[in-house]
Amino acid sequence: MRPSFADFKKKALEDIEVKQEYESLAPAYVLRKQLIKIRKDAGYTQEELAEVLHTKKSNISRLENVNSNISPKLSTIEEYAKAVGYQIEINFIPQVEQHITNKVRL
Repeated sequence: MRPSFADFKKKALEDIEVKQEYESLAPAYVLRKQLIKIRKDAGYTQEELAEVLHTKKSNISRLENVNSNISPKLSTIEEYAKAVGYQIEINFIPQVEQHITNKVRL
């Protein structure tokens, strides 16, 4: 019997390198999921939002695609958010282990 995705993920994340890579990609996945949610909550299709932003549907699709290698500019995210009735907020969250490591190096 094949393991479930949850079991596979749990086992994969036991490897420290896999876990670090997974965690490094998390913000991009979260951002893209949020973009899709706010667009849908505003009642827009990708095509409709593209019209509002004077761009192509493919650009909206690329922006929302979690597998995209392109990192959007902050101004693009701001325009997207404004078009669907949102503003952005950026938070910085301390990384306890990283912070301690960097402090020791100083």
